[in-house]
Amino acid sequence: MNLETLLLMRNELMLLVVILMLVVGEIFISNKKALIPWAIVLFAIHTIISFFPLDSGSVFGGMFHSSPLIHLFKIVLNLGVLIILFQSAHWLEKEILPQHKSTEFFMLLFSSLLGMYFMISSGDFLMFYLGLELSALPIAALVAFETSKRVSAEAGIKFALSAAMASGTAVFGISLIYATAGSIYFADLANLLTYSNLSLLGFVFFFAGLAFKISLVPFHFWTADVYQGAPIGVTSYLSVISKGSAVLILMIVLFTVMKPFEEVTAKLLYIVAIATMFMGNLFALRQQNMKRFLAFSSIAQAGFILLGILSNDQLGISAVVYFITIYVFTNLAAFGVVQSISTQTGKENMDDYNGLYRTNPRLSLVMMLALFSLAGIPPVAGFFGKFFLFTAAASQGMYLLVFIAVVNVTISLYYYLLVVRAMFLRKSDDAIPYFKNKLSMKIGLAIAVAGVLFIGLYSPIYAYIFELSIF
Repeated sequence: MNLETLLLMRNELMLLVVILMLVVGEIFISNKKALIPWAIVLFAIHTIISFFPLDSGSVFGGMFHSSPLIHLFKIVLNLGVLIILFQSAHWLEKEILPQHKSTEFFMLLFSSLLGMYFMISSGDFLMFYLGLELSALPIAALVAFETSKRVSAEAGIKFALSAAMASGTAVFGISLIYATAGSIYFADLANLLTYSNLSLLGFVFFFAGLAFKISLVPFHFWTADVYQGAPIGVTSYLSVISKGSAVLILMIVLFTVMKPFEEVTAKLLYIVAIATMFMGNLFALRQQNMKRFLAFSSIAQAGFILLGILSNDQLGISAVVYFITIYVFTNLAAFGVVQSISTQTGKENMDDYNGLYRTNPRLSLVMMLALFSLAGIPPVAGFFGKFFLFTAAASQGMYLLVFIAVVNVTISLYYYLLVVRAMFLRKSDDAIPYFKNKLSMKIGLAIAVAGVLFIGLYSPIYAYIFELSIF
């Protein structure tokens, strides 16, 4: 292995260096408050370096591979995590620093991201599983990170048990696939795997394990409780970073390994997409807690993502990657507002947002922009993301599915507007008072808003993603 080949793992090696430097900082920096900006600066440098191009290739006999599309997706993940760090800085300083656990938060978060790097770059099921476990175990600790709160500990237990069940299900499916084909390498399985009841059962179990991370129905039951109990920064991470990486590896496996099951997988995804859209949207109508509200919203968005996967072509791949890129910025803008208000006032219910525009107009505008993007209202980026997903599905003749998706968009528009109505039209004698955000939160929200506006209006971004969307 020469240096050029090793540099295919540049993102992984740099992130590992960041983690090691955090350990060094924890040992030698006496002022623990300085560790928070230290970690953010280190990761910001890592994010900037990741923008430099990276060649395609494979390492370790094909276990790890890189391509322009995968590298682009890692950049998106880096930007998402950087926004989360900015938005969580004040919470860390206020709640976690007195407990002397701020460094542990960063190490767990970066370790989970490292696992997702390996998972989306995996060239075989062994590397995939190692990445899956490395990404899931730190998240379980992060979900229960607020040890002083019972709801956080409860959410951590629920996530750990659900994740263990999902991992076991996925491994069992992988073992069945290996039993039928005699290989775990994606490149070999594309030629060796044939249709049989045993291999089909293996795929179903494997899909069930990934569906847990994406929050697809009926594997979504953990989502609302965990999102509500976890710290908001961790909830943001689960809603975009974890979900996005799971969607990408699912596409890679479907379009390379599972070609013999194309007809069966299409029927399965068709049913799951409809169930996920309706379940997420209908349950979101009933929510008052903003974290649970956005949890069911994220479930519904996962159903929309399946429209692009169902198209099974370059248009569908590019539409999914483009939508996830938009979704990262959009959801983090919404969660950023929720985190800002929760950190400053402790309020998280929708009724608490009554009259918010009169006291905090900028936060209200950011939330409105994010909700409009989630609903798919032009001209914000979410409209273009859904438009390309619907176009991809329609290009394959799935007009009924597109119609059902449009119905669900209408439902989602209603409950998103409930929050907008609370902020702009309702009055409250006990409205959230005016407060100033810390500079870090302002930077995080600014990056998210810029992404929502820029990605949708700057069309060459989609064209660039389309050119790269070939596995």
